[in-house]
Amino acid sequence: MTTSESPRSLQVTAATVDWTEPPELPAKPSASPEQSLIDSCVHCGFCLSTCPSYRVIGKETDSPRGRVYLMNGLNQGDFTLTDAAVGHFDTCLGCLACVSTCPSGVEYDQLITSTRAQIEQNYQRSLPQRLLRKMLFSLLPYPQRLRRLLGPLQLYQKLGLQTMVRQSGLLARVLPKSLVAMESLLPPIESQAFVDPASEIFPAQGKRRYRVGLILGCIQRLFLSEVNQATIRVLTANGCEVVIPKSQGCCAALPHHQGQVDQAQDLARQMMDSFADQDLDAVIVNASGCGHTLKEYGHILQDDPSYRDRAQTFAHQVKDVQEFLDEVGLTTPLAPLQPEPLAVVYQDACHMLHGQKIQAQPRRLLQQIPGLELREPRDAFLCCGSVGVYNILQPDIAEELGQQKVQNLTQTGATLIASANVGCTMQIRKHLEEQDHTTPVLHPMQLLDCSIRGVSWSTAVGNAQDRPL
Repeated sequence: MTTSESPRSLQVTAATVDWTEPPELPAKPSASPEQSLIDSCVHCGFCLSTCPSYRVIGKETDSPRGRVYLMNGLNQGDFTLTDAAVGHFDTCLGCLACVSTCPSGVEYDQLITSTRAQIEQNYQRSLPQRLLRKMLFSLLPYPQRLRRLLGPLQLYQKLGLQTMVRQSGLLARVLPKSLVAMESLLPPIESQAFVDPASEIFPAQGKRRYRVGLILGCIQRLFLSEVNQATIRVLTANGCEVVIPKSQGCCAALPHHQGQVDQAQDLARQMMDSFADQDLDAVIVNASGCGHTLKEYGHILQDDPSYRDRAQTFAHQVKDVQEFLDEVGLTTPLAPLQPEPLAVVYQDACHMLHGQKIQAQPRRLLQQIPGLELREPRDAFLCCGSVGVYNILQPDIAEELGQQKVQNLTQTGATLIASANVGCTMQIRKHLEEQDHTTPVLHPMQLLDCSIRGVSWSTAVGNAQDRPL
């Protein structure tokens, strides 16, 4: 369907889908999206070219415009939550590229969030899907639970079983695609994964300019702890006292993106409570998916009278570390990263670019490193296929998007890739390995850390720069 097609032709297209209508129209579910938000879509189709699921699948009902039409049908009682309907919403990555593209300002992010909550409240998935989602939501947002599995997983890697199993293709023959995809994303498990930073407060070097809190993240504190350590060093080197409450848990991004309303609200309250009474100038986050959700706390807890106002205040305190440092400025000298010049391609994470509207700030920071040449990839706006657990729940679509992203990044000829989101980093590293590329992927904070310390960027590869803090 082209962008010139009318809403009438859109109705005909949606009518060809195998929908099952109930004998009696159900009452409108309480979690359904607001009709006014649905009505703001004029079905122009500008979103189609930027929608990753539409690019891969090629069906109108797997595009933002098609999904908005289906949302309207659900609200009006024309459709019900059948397997077919839910499947079209499940293929949405929630990357928010359509929000950036839409000339009418449709708040698709609010629409898909409400629709997914509606699905979870009113639709029963198959038993295998229920078990998979139960495992993911019971495990991934709780780092201490996940840590209990790290010992066996580390042994699995150290004994060479992971390499042997992957080369044999055994997992693909005995496990569902989702579990195979989950295993394929597993990075090397280092000793730092088993412990959080030893201290709760890291003093500023020199005169203290700011007192900030730091979000450790769930997956990042376990599998990319070196990014947190680099972030602490960069912040303290630039006059920030860093506070890391040990009671902090998950930011709620994973359940929030998948319609788990009660769990997301509970985790948001816990996160806010852990940072209460700390007298902070800002709450810093270095993973874009977490940052976007943290900034949504005012919306997530809007119906909670005890937390509503606090949530608004907390959300306004949240800053991505690149956003924050660009705003307050770097005060410590930066040294060239050897070998010089260094060609770097910056990968825009979706929830940074489309969700938080942060694009120029990371580039300005990186360009302050002497001798660093910044390159831009083709289709920079296009999602890599990670987006929380999308690459586990929708492995086929995520696989194609991951392959495309790596091709676009490596075609720049850059020496390394800078990525500011843990999910993107793991997805890109996986597909780099599958395509036999050795290009390293580092967080911009790791590059700034090496520049501040006057060491080669190669020391940050493979966790070599890790040391206890």
